[in-house]
Amino acid sequence: MNVLHDMGIQATRYLQENYQGSQDWFLFISFAADLRNTFFILFPIWFHLCEAVGIKLIWVAVIGDWLNLVFKWILFGQRPYWWVRETSYYGNTSSPAIQQFPLTCETGPGETHPARGVIWQNHASHDIQGGEASSTAAAGQVVALWAGFWAVQVCVCLSRVFIAAHFPHQVIAGVISAALLLFALGFYLLLKALGVDLLWTLEKAKRWCDQPEWVHIDTTPFAGLLRNLGILFGLGLALNSQMYLESCKGKMGQQLPFRLSCIAASLIVLHLFDSFKPPTKVELLFYVLSFCKSAAVPVAAAGLIPYCVAQVLRQQDKKAL
Repeated sequence: MNVLHDMGIQATRYLQENYQGSQDWFLFISFAADLRNTFFILFPIWFHLCEAVGIKLIWVAVIGDWLNLVFKWILFGQRPYWWVRETSYYGNTSSPAIQQFPLTCETGPGETHPARGVIWQNHASHDIQGGEASSTAAAGQVVALWAGFWAVQVCVCLSRVFIAAHFPHQVIAGVISAALLLFALGFYLLLKALGVDLLWTLEKAKRWCDQPEWVHIDTTPFAGLLRNLGILFGLGLALNSQMYLESCKGKMGQQLPFRLSCIAASLIVLHLFDSFKPPTKVELLFYVLSFCKSAAVPVAAAGLIPYCVAQVLRQQDKKAL
């Protein structure tokens, strides 16, 4: 593995030295591919355009993220930014110097996950199934969407290697591995019973990250698990709330101005909401607040915000009369 890791470090150095001008692009791709954007941006948009797709998107993201959690617990992958500084592979010679960025210091084991690709496929399949074009046009759509899918995958993989968050073999494995369907909690209990410390990567991240504020506690496996549980819990609350029934399921819910207003309001409110970062000094408090924050996203996007928008539009209609 040391040889494979060294090849990855050399690939990272090559990208950083020869494509420094593309740094902003790589950083943007890594930011855009963050799974949080699925919940804070893509979900409110799709939910108010096509409710079924929005709900499907949540399930795809959650299942993909759980698979990612399982892979990380099983494979115990290193991350370039800490491996290069603590390995004895280079002996008495100096270890290669690689840059770190604000997005580099993720705290989970270094295996990429398939959720991003599956989410893209979810968009693509909806676009194909929803159309009534000819077979030739449909075939053209399939080619274009799959070309877009692989373009996104290549860009994300290169960006993850560039910022030294993953080794090349990890991003390749992340693209081709989306079939292991095992429940995360079962693996946690099994590994815990075997005496395996599932938070071993957090200590490494804190030790080797150049800037302490760059350490992303929200990328630990437990944070991901609680995020997923919170999202599903919040979605269940939202879809069974009176606010949702009175707004999205009423006559107004079929009107385009109402839907567009909900999208705009949701993106603004959730952006402000996402700027709140739970304190990380007390990890238990951080995990509890992370769960609550995740649960609040679908409650706000599918319940509270549509209800408020509906009330405002009704008041405007009364004034117009």
